[in-house]
Amino acid sequence: MKVAVVRFPGANCDQDALWSLRDDLCLSAEYVWHEDTSLAGFDAVILPGGFTYGDYLRCGAIAARAPIMAEVARFALEGRFVIGVCNGFQVLCEAGLLPGALLLNQNQKFLCQDVYLRAENRTSPWTEGVDHILRIPIAHGEGRYVCDDLTLARLASEDRIAFRYVDAEGRQTEESNPNGSVDSIAGVLNDAGNVLGMMPHPERATRKLLGSDDGRQILAALCRVTV
Repeated sequence: MKVAVVRFPGANCDQDALWSLRDDLCLSAEYVWHEDTSLAGFDAVILPGGFTYGDYLRCGAIAARAPIMAEVARFALEGRFVIGVCNGFQVLCEAGLLPGALLLNQNQKFLCQDVYLRAENRTSPWTEGVDHILRIPIAHGEGRYVCDDLTLARLASEDRIAFRYVDAEGRQTEESNPNGSVDSIAGVLNDAGNVLGMMPHPERATRKLLGSDDGRQILAALCRVTV
């Protein structure tokens, strides 16, 4: 099992992703540059957080058109595992691999704090076995997930809402939704369930020394890939 960690100019969480996979999940992981055109030899992909291309235009809009994204799209269509975290989630939405968009936080401030997540879907590879409330950090200024009513209804009916922001007891409240995302959505899945986009950072919560190891439950999906 080998995971590609895509590096874009301006990304700042690629090292977090690489070392959490190597050190805490004991997986093989290597960097792939955004100008590369092949993912040969890799079995899964992580699009990390950061501020790709300085977040000019819309967040993730330029990165979504990088040469490597054609290969990421192929991976997704083939049913291989792809996860986009924070800016990576924005990239997946801009590339059309996930529905919706990420806008400026409702309070118009950058947020860096721990949040609580409840897994809504329990059948995808990414959410299988996530049966308790997770505590995972966020760090974003444009993390408010939005979509139209038709898309929201489809996500709900197809069980594609991966995570919602909740409080420590698992209750969905206005106060527990840090950025004003529609319906408290923190992460969504594609229709096949192999592509996950989420704003919170599981790669920053893979050992208790960091304050939480709840992120391991999400990234453990990569350990279950059959190659």
